[in-house]
Amino acid sequence: MNRIDLANLIFEKLNTHKESLKVQFQNSDSSIGYFFVDDLLPEEIAHKITQAFPQPNEMVLKKSIREDKYVAAQMNLYNPLLEEIIYAFQDKRVVEVVGEICDIKNPIPDENLYAGGISMMGNKQFLNPHLDNSHDKDRNLWRVLNLLYYVTPDWKEEYGGNLELWPNGLKEKQITIHSKFNRLAIMETHNSSLHSVSPVVFEGYRRCVSNYYFSLSPLLDSDRFHVTSFRGRPENKIVDLVLRVDTFLRMSLRKVFRKGIKENPHVYKKDK
Repeated sequence: MNRIDLANLIFEKLNTHKESLKVQFQNSDSSIGYFFVDDLLPEEIAHKITQAFPQPNEMVLKKSIREDKYVAAQMNLYNPLLEEIIYAFQDKRVVEVVGEICDIKNPIPDENLYAGGISMMGNKQFLNPHLDNSHDKDRNLWRVLNLLYYVTPDWKEEYGGNLELWPNGLKEKQITIHSKFNRLAIMETHNSSLHSVSPVVFEGYRRCVSNYYFSLSPLLDSDRFHVTSFRGRPENKIVDLVLRVDTFLRMSLRKVFRKGIKENPHVYKKDK
C-alpha cells in the first residue's frame, strides 16, 4: 500500500472517533494532553509493517546514559512500506484531524523526520525521562505533538517499553501508556511534557513508527527554547544529577552556537 491508501485508513479511523478522542484528550488526567486509539489499521496491514522493519544491526544504535535504542530516519535504505506509513501520518487530512482533536491550529508535519522515523528497543534498552527538543532542526518552528504508532504483535504491558508521562514531575507516579500492537498514541510536547520509555524486560523488540508535528507558535506562553533535556528515573539519583549537568552544558553551548556545533544526523536526507 502507498501513503495515500494508508492515510485514507488512518483518517477514516480518526475522523470516525473524533469526538470521543477529543473527550479523551481533554480529560487526560494530566498537564500533558494525550490520547490513544487502538486498531488503527486493519491487522493484516499492521503485521506487514512489523515484518518490514529492518534488523537491529541495520539501524543506528543510540546508547548512552540518556537512552539505549535503535533508530533510523534515512528511510530509502529500508523496505518502502516503512517510508509510506511514516508519511501517511503527514497527509494533510490526517494532520488536520489530529489538530482538531488536540485543538491545535495548523499543525505542520516534519518531512525531514528530525528525531522521527522508526525505532526499536530490545531487552534492557530504555529512554530516560526527558523533554523533547522544543524546535525543528532549523529552530524555526515549535514542536507541539509527538505521534507514536506501535507495531509489535502480542507485546504485553509487563514486557516494558511503554510510554510514560510524568505530568507532576518525577516525585509523583507516572502515567503508563501500553505500547500495544496497532495502537497510535499522541501526546503534547512543551516545557512540562516530561516523558520516557520504561526499560524493556523481555527478549524481543518493541517497534515504533514516529512522527512529530510543529507549529509557528508554542503550546504554552511559558515555553522557551530548550535542547532535549534528560533526567534520571526517580530511583536513579546519581544518574539524574549527571543528566542535569549534561543538559546545562548543552544549553550553554546553544547560547553560543544557535544550531549546535554539528548538524544532528537524525534526519532524512533525501538527496542521498
